[in-house]
Formats: sequence, structure tokens, C-alpha cells
Amino acid sequence: MTLRLNASDPGFDRDFDHFINANRGGNNDVAGDVTRIIAKVRARGDDALTEYTNRFDGHSLAASGWNIEAAECRAAYDALDSELRAALDMAAERIRAYHEAQLPEDRDYRDAQNVRLGARWSTVEAAGLYVPGGRAAYPSSLLMNAIPAKVAGVERLVVTTPTPNGEINPLVLAAAHLAGVDEIWRIGGAQAVAALAHGTDKIASVDVITGPGNAWVAEAKRQLYGVVGIDMVAGPSEIVVVADAQNDPEWIAADLLSQSEHDPSSQSILFTDDASFANLVADAVALQLNALPTSEVARQSWSNNGAIIVVDDLKNAMPLCDRLAPEHLELATDNAEQLFAMVRHAGSVFLGRNTPEAIGDYVAGPNHVLPTGQRARFSSGLSVLDFMKRTSFIELDHDSLGAIGPAAMTLAKAEGLPAHAESVRRRLEEKK
Repeated sequence: MTLRLNASDPGFDRDFDHFINANRGGNNDVAGDVTRIIAKVRARGDDALTEYTNRFDGHSLAASGWNIEAAECRAAYDALDSELRAALDMAAERIRAYHEAQLPEDRDYRDAQNVRLGARWSTVEAAGLYVPGGRAAYPSSLLMNAIPAKVAGVERLVVTTPTPNGEINPLVLAAAHLAGVDEIWRIGGAQAVAALAHGTDKIASVDVITGPGNAWVAEAKRQLYGVVGIDMVAGPSEIVVVADAQNDPEWIAADLLSQSEHDPSSQSILFTDDASFANLVADAVALQLNALPTSEVARQSWSNNGAIIVVDDLKNAMPLCDRLAPEHLELATDNAEQLFAMVRHAGSVFLGRNTPEAIGDYVAGPNHVLPTGQRARFSSGLSVLDFMKRTSFIELDHDSLGAIGPAAMTLAKAEGLPAHAESVRRRLEEKK
């Protein structure tokens, strides 16, 4: 049953805390399984990948082929319906333009002591992108992960994707063509992440791994962080909608269901200052569920993880939103900018009545790979910076060393590191 709360009721804080701390990711202990898979791939390489693909995806890599060639991706793009191809083109163009504006600038300057300081940005050499092939295939996620990597300047972009029974969604191949993916391997699961991290005879290792996946994929990324960089450890999708009674309840119901249909563990939450409007939205959700092709998943998600919360003033909903630190936050009000100014923790915010979260999933431009599970408290959505690193540099002459070196010597001695101090002292004494 979908949770209904009123912020003015006794015990609200207790009930709200229980709600936000509930485990939506399930209780499957996959860590041990993933540890064994990683160890097996590291020890046996391509042989382990062959065995896991036979077992989990039901096909032989020897028969279907290990990889998918660029010509097949181009053919899939050319074969698209013209309307679908135009939509994919628009999405790619807008995502690329937004992320090109994120490219950082190098710094190079001299300070008051004539010390040259700065930082130079460089791109990782190779990046791996995991593309799910299970419950659904999302070409939009491929674009959102691959395009920032290419904008950053990644030379080798590798996709791994499971192909159950040897089949792959042609729309994913079309997106790979648009994004300029360099390699596509028919490998899925934790074993694919292990192969990207450690490398095998066939698949060379990468520096960064991004992309969504199931619990096994997420756990593999978590365990392999440090061997490679990762984007984030993602959990079930979520949306929070803050809406007043001036909205069409049908619109808000559709917004809530846009996340509920992702997965039974997804979460959709409505904050409103009008109890009657809350009832109208609840009724609209029930009606739309009856007609929704994805109703089985959406109904389970809405029933088990959804919530409608009534507050006396929408401004009072904002601290509650910050406690949730949601992946997606819709502010469907006339004063959206005022409420936005109060937001501290959110992956992405959608302002106004005509900005449904679904636009952000596809064609707005900002990345839809966003922190979940309250991780927006300390992390951000995927960007070009996930595929880049910053190297600082320093240059001194004898005079600038003389200006700041004695302080370094003093601190080194205080820390009990005399060789540090001596490396400075010898240079300062040389020209005396």
C-alpha cells in the first residue's frame, strides 16, 4: 500500500525517517558471488567469460562472435525509422552540446612571490561503458555515458553488453554509432566489469568504467574501484515531485509513474500542500496504472515504495526533500525558482509545471546518470570530468624558493622529516 503521511500528524518525523531509511535494493547478498566472479575472470580470463556467457546469456561466444563491428552499428542506424532516427539525432546533439560546455580550462599563472602555479587537464586513455541488456535496453543511457567520454577526448571507448540468446537491441547499436563507440563486446554481468578492469587476452583493460547495471554489476564496480575509476554505485531510480493544486493531477500522476515503471525497487514521492489534490493524484495514478503496459512493475513499485506527503506549506517540503537527497526533483509550481533556492541536495532539478523529468532522460542535455540512494548529498551526475584528471604543476626560481622555502623547512622539521628540510636548504645555501 502506497504510504500516506501528513507532516502535521504526531509521529511524522519517526515515520518519515523509517521511510527514507528503508532498504529498497533488496536483501540479496551478492558480494560473495561477485568476489568469486572477479577472481575467476582474473585467473582464467577469456575462458571464464565464455563459461559465464554460456551460463547466464544462453549463447556461445564462439558461435555468435565476441564483438560487434562498426559496420553493424552503422547499418542499425541507417535502418531506423526516420522519426526515431531524428529523435536520436536530436538527443545526441543536445547531450553533446551541453557536455562540451563542461570542458575545464587549464590554469597557468605566477603569484606574488613569482611562483609559477597551475593545473593541466588530461583525458583517461580508455573508458569502459556497461550497457544493460536485461529487463530493458536503453539507447539513451548509452548516449549519456558515451558522449561525455568522447567529448572529454577518450581515445578508446569500449562497450560491454549482455546479448541474451545472442540478440541485441538494434537501437543500442544505432546509439553506439552516433556516439562513436570504438569496441562492443557481447559480455555482461560482473564478469564484464572484471574484464574491463583487469583485462583479458581479447579485451584490453580500461581506466574508468561507467554505466548502469543490476546489483551484481553495481557490486563489481564497488569492489573494483581503485583498480579502475567508476562513475558511482547506483541504486534504484527515484523521483520526488513537489506540486501545488494548480497542477493537472493527471500530469503529476504520469510523472510519478515515469519512475515507478523502471523497476519494482524504484521510488516515486509526491509532496503537496493540498490534501484534496493528493487524493486526485492518487486516483489518477490508479487509473493510469490500469492502462499502462508496464503496469506490473509500476504497480509494485508504487505500492511498495511510493509515498504521498501533505505539508502545510510547500516551503516546508524542501528540508524534507534535502533529507531524501533525490535523484530527480520536480518543482511543479509557479514559484519554482524560490523553492529551487532552498534545495541543497538533489541530482537534477526540473523547474516549473512544463518540465517533466522524462525530458531530462532523453533530450534536455544534462546527464541522466545521477546519484541515487541519498548520494546526492556528496556526489554529482556524470560529466566530462569523470573521464578526465587534473595534474597540478609548480615552478620556482632561486628567489621564489627563497621567499617560501624557509617556511617549508620549518614545517618539515616540525613533522620530523629532516630530509625534506634538507632538500630545500641545500638549494638555498648554494648561492650564498
